[in-house]
Amino acid sequence: MQWMLIILLAPYLVLMLKMFSVLKRIKVFQPVKISGIFVSVVVACRNEELNLPGLLSDIAGQTYDNDCFELIIADDNSTDLTFKIASEFKGIRNLKVLKSNGSGKKRALKTAIGASKGSVIITTDADCRVGKQWISAIVSYYSGQKPHMIIGPVIPECAAGFTGRFCELEFLGLQAVTAATAAAGSPVMCNGANLAFTKDVYYRHCDNIHFDLNTGDDIFLLHSLKAEKDSRIAWLESPEAAVKSKLPDRIIPFLDQRARWISKAGHYKDSQTIMLAIVILTATILLAGLFISAIIYISVLPVLLAAFAIKSIPDYLLLSNTSTRYGMKKAMRWFLPSLILYPFYVLAVIFSLPAGTARH
Repeated sequence: MQWMLIILLAPYLVLMLKMFSVLKRIKVFQPVKISGIFVSVVVACRNEELNLPGLLSDIAGQTYDNDCFELIIADDNSTDLTFKIASEFKGIRNLKVLKSNGSGKKRALKTAIGASKGSVIITTDADCRVGKQWISAIVSYYSGQKPHMIIGPVIPECAAGFTGRFCELEFLGLQAVTAATAAAGSPVMCNGANLAFTKDVYYRHCDNIHFDLNTGDDIFLLHSLKAEKDSRIAWLESPEAAVKSKLPDRIIPFLDQRARWISKAGHYKDSQTIMLAIVILTATILLAGLFISAIIYISVLPVLLAAFAIKSIPDYLLLSNTSTRYGMKKAMRWFLPSLILYPFYVLAVIFSLPAGTARH
């Protein structure tokens, strides 16, 4: 009877191997020099006085024509020097610094987009770093393909030690799913740290991004657009288009962030996203349950080892592919201990949900 539980891993194995097959076929986009398309880079931020100067410097150093883009900073009721730092920055020709018309990131983004002049909106976060060709690569792809939305790669930056390596692998797993599903034409997630969309897309769908929730500005927009007939959503595989994002350097803030992220899952309407979440959660809970059972009943140990072995195959393939593409292959040294820890990490996030929801 115990061995019958292994069957529950079959959907996970099939889905993840299909994703790996897609990732293997992704081709790197080679940007070409484009000008004349005016774009608006928008950043919603709150209490980012330590991180914002780095992003401002990166935007000031873009190779894209300074006359063809603007940066709009929307301050979400900061209590530090965020607004002052942004307002006094002199290195960007078209810079607007605004106070948000409301509270929360979604209201701040809406304020920024409302003041934008570009027909294409590019979003990132204040704690991100971008390369010199970031805007150029996105515009180059947009000019050739004309998608409604472009999902770009986000590379995690973490503190030293096992916690940092675990966080990197967890984030790379999310990026693997993001890239594979988007490249296959059925995107289930995206990251507002590196996202582009047309302004008319935002205004057609902004009523569906749940302003009553404090997270999900990116994924609710994605899901709403995806439900629209003939929508074109693209994955942009390009080192030049990649963004580096800081992850929390301590485990409690990291769990709290993940709890905030999944607290909105009850509002998802996209069937593919819901199905994927169920498959992943089933496999994860199964492994955690088998591990605990094996501590009590030694006879369960062979089933546990078999289950871990089965799950490790697609996990290793996905993470190895993504870590290589992102130049983070060293993170795979921590694959085995991270694989063992992962089911309990998911349970910890679930138990953190009330706290994460309450604070945000």
